[in-house]
Amino acid sequence: MKRLALVAILSTIPMAAVAQPSTAVNRLQVISLSGTAFEVIEDHGEGARGLWCAAAEYAEDQLSARTADQIYLKSPRGPSASGAGRVGAVFTLNDAELSEAAFKSYSVSVRNAGQTLPVGHAIQFCKDYILELKDF
Repeated sequence: MKRLALVAILSTIPMAAVAQPSTAVNRLQVISLSGTAFEVIEDHGEGARGLWCAAAEYAEDQLSARTADQIYLKSPRGPSASGAGRVGAVFTLNDAELSEAAFKSYSVSVRNAGQTLPVGHAIQFCKDYILELKDF
C-alpha cells in the first residue's frame, strides 16, 4: 500500500522537461543544444542539402527565424555532439558562437565551419521532399 501511495505522489510531481528531437520534412532529427545552436543528425544517406533543409526548417519553426536570417555551420559533419554513435552537423543562428569566420560559398557543404546561408535559401532544399500532384 505504501508503494502505491508513493507512486501516486511521484506521478503528480512535474518532471524536468527533456528536449525532444524535432523531425524535419526529410525525416532527419534535429536536437536543440542551446538557445540558438542545434544539431542535425545525419541519416539514410542524406547529403549537405538535406542537412541544410532540416536546419532551415528547425530555424523557422522552432526558433522563429525569418527568411533573411542567416544559418551558420558551427561544427562540420562529424561525431554527434548529442549522442554517441551518430554523425551530425551543428548549426547556429548566432555568428558570435563560431570558431571560424563566417563565409558564403557557391556550393553547399557541411564540411567547413563558418559556412552560412540565409534561411530562405536553405529552406528551398526542402522542396525536394514535397510531392505535388503534377509530379505524378
